[in-house]
Amino acid sequence: MPKLKEECGVFGIYNNLEASNLTYLGLHALQHRGQESAGIVTSDGANLHKHRDMGLVSDIFSEEVLSGLPGKNAIGHVRYSTTGSSQLKNMQPIVINYSKGPLAIAHNGNLTNAKALRDELEGEGAIFQSTTDTEVIVHLIAKSKEEKLIRRVIEALIRCKGAYSLMFLTPEYMIAARDPYGFRPLAMGKLGDSPVFASESCAFDLIEADYEREVEPGEIIVVSQDGTQSFKPFGEVKHAYCVFEYIYFARPDSFLTGRNVYQVRKELGKQLAREHPADADIVVAVPDSGVPSAIGFAEEAGLPLELGLLRSHYMGRTFIEPQQSIRNFGVKLKLNAIREVLNGKKVVIIDDSIVRGTTSRKIVKMIRAAGAKEIHMRISSPPTKFSCYYGIDTPVKEELIANSLDTEEIRKYITSDSLGYLSLEGVMSAVEVSKKANGKEHFCNACFTGKYPVELTDQKTKVKQLGLFGT
Repeated sequence: MPKLKEECGVFGIYNNLEASNLTYLGLHALQHRGQESAGIVTSDGANLHKHRDMGLVSDIFSEEVLSGLPGKNAIGHVRYSTTGSSQLKNMQPIVINYSKGPLAIAHNGNLTNAKALRDELEGEGAIFQSTTDTEVIVHLIAKSKEEKLIRRVIEALIRCKGAYSLMFLTPEYMIAARDPYGFRPLAMGKLGDSPVFASESCAFDLIEADYEREVEPGEIIVVSQDGTQSFKPFGEVKHAYCVFEYIYFARPDSFLTGRNVYQVRKELGKQLAREHPADADIVVAVPDSGVPSAIGFAEEAGLPLELGLLRSHYMGRTFIEPQQSIRNFGVKLKLNAIREVLNGKKVVIIDDSIVRGTTSRKIVKMIRAAGAKEIHMRISSPPTKFSCYYGIDTPVKEELIANSLDTEEIRKYITSDSLGYLSLEGVMSAVEVSKKANGKEHFCNACFTGKYPVELTDQKTKVKQLGLFGT
């Protein structure tokens, strides 16, 4: 089903005898952020040890594999391609040996000046082994004349534009870094005396670590035997937290900028019911991402929430379609309509977004075939009109249905009886209502508005996000 694809997830833990096992569990909790490949690198104080492969975390790491990753320090990565294609050479963490010794790096995000930097580095003689923008950071660190690693990292990141939440590992140090805008999340916690980092706080819950705070935008944290040091080498900029993390990407049990994601999504549904009420009998969610908003919508509208669509949780990577064509085969693999719930009913369907419109169209037809009298589609976000260049795999804007069609035209295409999108003001209202602490943050909403906080340098050459390096 063509959804916006998650970016990547990173994890790190320092000074723990169970480092590799705990990193495995942390990556398992972050699996929703990337399902193409995964990797773990550990440090035993003298050397780095790595294992990476294509596939899911549980398939890649057996007890035997984990036992071959010794050491008390580890970082890990789950990957979905944003920059660089889905290939073995692009798996992370990346591990190199340079003049100062071994170094591993894991990256969530997307550099907006990656190609410009790579062209410059290749002109100076650098040889690249992958097609990821992460390797650009590695080369910038390796060529630095600074003695201390932290100074090399700072010098490299000052030149990098765009989105990055990073974990570095050497035999002695672990470093966490977040770009000055804070596009992608990065949380910090503690497991006993062991500092822990993860893209989302839900990873801490699984290993029973305590959530402490977020790594602040523009902050670099160095962890060593001497303790933890924080650096803020970048100038202050207006933050641009990704609002789509709340709408779709993050797990509902995570906390982002002091907000529980589930509570935000439920509030999105309530706001959606206020903006676009419907004369209906029941509310049905498109599982799983539409469920919290559907709960909020049903509660606000005073309508029963029913399980009208059932999702299969046992999909593999490939399927053989029968020779006799089955209508809507791809959608039916994931979803099935429950006729006993839908037959003769006026139904409100709640989903988080419409990308190309093809999936929504198939869902509407499936529900109508199950006997629904009326179908009212409600979306808990504004129309997605523009591509993301900060670490989310979105189609080019020409392939986004809302970029070329208005709401009524989209309604006709997906064949629903009505269609309503939540306004941007409604989204921001829901996000602010869900904030417990004081303070108002700024968010990136470029996928809705086309107003990009950071210029995409590489866009000047008409380079697509997944093909920044010609892949």
